[in-house]
Amino acid sequence: MPRIAKELGPLEVKRLKAPGYHRVGGVPGLTLQISQSGAKSWLLRAIVGTKRREIGLGSYPAVGVALAREKAQQVRDDIVAGIDPVAQRALARQNIIQQQLEEKALDWTFRRCAEAYIKAKSPGWRNAKHAKQWESTLETYAYPVIGDMLVRHVNIGHIMTIIEPHWTTKNETISRVRNRIELVLDWATVRKYRTGDNPARWKGNLDKAGLADRKVVGKVTGHKALAAGDLYGFMVSLRSIAGFGARCLEFVVLTACRSGEARLATWDEIDIEEKTWNIPGERMKSGRPHRVPLSEQVVTLLEALPRIEGETLVFPGARKGKPLSDMTMTKVMRAMGVDAVPHGFRSTFSSWCASSTGYPFEVREMALAHAVGDGTVAAYQRSDLFEKRRNLMADWAKFIDTPPATGKVVPMHKVA
Repeated sequence: MPRIAKELGPLEVKRLKAPGYHRVGGVPGLTLQISQSGAKSWLLRAIVGTKRREIGLGSYPAVGVALAREKAQQVRDDIVAGIDPVAQRALARQNIIQQQLEEKALDWTFRRCAEAYIKAKSPGWRNAKHAKQWESTLETYAYPVIGDMLVRHVNIGHIMTIIEPHWTTKNETISRVRNRIELVLDWATVRKYRTGDNPARWKGNLDKAGLADRKVVGKVTGHKALAAGDLYGFMVSLRSIAGFGARCLEFVVLTACRSGEARLATWDEIDIEEKTWNIPGERMKSGRPHRVPLSEQVVTLLEALPRIEGETLVFPGARKGKPLSDMTMTKVMRAMGVDAVPHGFRSTFSSWCASSTGYPFEVREMALAHAVGDGTVAAYQRSDLFEKRRNLMADWAKFIDTPPATGKVVPMHKVA
C-alpha cells in the first residue's frame, strides 16, 4: 500500500515552482510534474499488473487540483477492476484514427483510385498508349463491377466476377486486368483508403480459386487470317466499299502495319514525295520511331482520300478530331463475310514472304516492325534495309493486285 502524501490545497499547489515531481496527496501516486520551463502537468504513478505506469491526467491549471484527484481516483478504481488505462487509451486512440480513416475513404471509389493511380504513374510509362490501354481495359472489364464501389469494400468475390467469365477465352487480356486491379488496390492500401489483404493478388489467393491453369488457357492461338491466295478477291471487294473504315483497312493490308498505327496516322507523318510514312516512337509498340516505305498503290490511295479542313488524322472517325474505333475495320470485314481480323493480315504477309519470296528474314521482320538480330544485323539494317523493304512492299502490293493463276476469284459480300 503506497504511502499517502500530505494533501496539498489549491494555493499550496499553485506555489510549487521547483522542477521535478511533487506528490500532492489525496490519492496515492498523484503527482504534479514541473518541467525546466515551468510547465506543470498531472501524473498518476501506479502499478498496473506487473508494470509501473505513469499515467497523464492533463495539464495544470487547465485541470485543477480537485478534478485531478477525481480523475486519479477513477483511474485507480479501473485498475482495481482489472482495466489497463494505458491500453484502454491506446485502443480508444486507434478507434478514433480508424474512424477518421474511414471518413476520409468514404468517397474513394475504385474508379477514383484507378484514375489517381494512372495519373501518378503514367509520366514514367513508355508512351501515352500504355495509359490508354489501362483506361480501356478497366473501363471494359473492371468498372462495370467495381468502378463505383468504395475501394475498401472490394473483395475476392468481386474480382472473380470480373475475371472468371473471360478466363478461358481472353486469358491474356483478363490477366492484365487482374494485375492492374491488384496494383490499384495496393496503391489504395498504402494511402489508407482500404485495409486488409489484396483480393486481386494471384499467388496464394486467386491461384487457389479453381481457375483453369493459365499455362493451358493462356497459349497464344494467333489471329484469324485470310489466305494469301484469297487477297486479290478480297481487295477487289474492299475497294468497292466507300468510307474511311474501308480505306484504312486497305491501307493496313498494303503496309502490313498494326491497325492502331494506321487508325492514328496523321498527315504530317506522311511524305508523299518521298513515299514514306514516318511513325513516331510513342505510337510504336517498340517505343522506337519506324519508317514505312509506301508502294505506288498506297500513294494512290492516300492521294484519293478526301481532306477535311482542320483534320490532322488520315483516317478520321465520325466525330471531329477523333480516330476510327478499333472495331471499325473488324465490322467492315464482318459485313464482307470474311472470317478473319485486321491484325491477321500481318500473318498473311509474313507467310507470303516466307513461302513466296527470297527476301531475308531480317527484311521481313523489319517490315513488320519486329525487333531482330544482334549487332551485325543492326549494322546491316542501318546500311540498306530500308530500300530492301521498299522493294518488298512494292512486290507485296503487286502480288495483291495480281489475279490468281487459276483465274478464280474468291467472292466477297459487299456492304449494303
